[in-house]
Amino acid sequence: MTDMKVRIGFGLGTRTNLNDETYGTVVDALESHQFDSLWLSEKISGEAPDPLVAMAFGAGRTTNLKFGMSVMVLPGRNPVVLAKQLATLGRMSGGRLLPAFGLGAVDPIEQQAFGVERSERAKIFNESLDVMKKCWTGEPFDHHGDYFNYEGVRVLPAPKRMDVWLGGIAPSELKRVGRVADGWLPSFVTPADAAAGRAVIEEVAAQHERSIDDDHYGVLIPYSFGVVPDVILRLLAKRRPDLDDVTQLVPSSWDGVAQLIQQFVDVGTTKFVVLPVDEPRNAEQWSAHIAEAAGTLLPLEVG
Repeated sequence: MTDMKVRIGFGLGTRTNLNDETYGTVVDALESHQFDSLWLSEKISGEAPDPLVAMAFGAGRTTNLKFGMSVMVLPGRNPVVLAKQLATLGRMSGGRLLPAFGLGAVDPIEQQAFGVERSERAKIFNESLDVMKKCWTGEPFDHHGDYFNYEGVRVLPAPKRMDVWLGGIAPSELKRVGRVADGWLPSFVTPADAAAGRAVIEEVAAQHERSIDDDHYGVLIPYSFGVVPDVILRLLAKRRPDLDDVTQLVPSSWDGVAQLIQQFVDVGTTKFVVLPVDEPRNAEQWSAHIAEAAGTLLPLEVG
């Protein structure tokens, strides 16, 4: 795996409050320090900014920084309209868009916002992604499914390339990655989880006569330099009841983040999104924080 390109980006979780002018300062700092990417989460009922708007705003003031979603909820959106929006952003940004989708949170408020029953989410997700991929060919297509029906629909402009990233480590999620995704970006996982999940994904992909590029396996790493908030500990315990110590998933220093990244690199993971659980409070703190991260983490990049 030594010839793979190791890249490191930043993420903003669903608990972020970075929705004002400070966001521009963060984007500028990530660009100036040459971080690879910035990933936006989605929460309708929270302070997190809308990912599509935030990505467009950020792409418009940068030239190299990539932008992704971690993740954008797909069920409940018009897949043709969304395909058009993302294709436009992808082309205008020079191919710096990294689309990543999810089924959506199980929170009742979020479910109401998207208007999709929990039992329907997975089926709508699969069909929506199929429709969007047809849109991105730039050719007219027909689609007759359980939720969407189109005759001769064509969406332009067609993106030069649109790699779709998916997350998750549940068996159904790993199989979906193997069937339809171009990249894997899970969260709350250990290096052992990443190695085991990749084996499943590659097996399923081979069964469907497809493959995922070696350098399209990533991971999101949350970190906290103080006491991990109880809400995060409860979330981790719920997501990973199999782990005796969930704090191992949240490094508590830059050196700890760097060591964990290296452990993931050792099992073939090459794309990283580091996410501060405790965000800086203002633009000055953000700038200093990103500078510190650059000094410790960017030397780990390869290729």
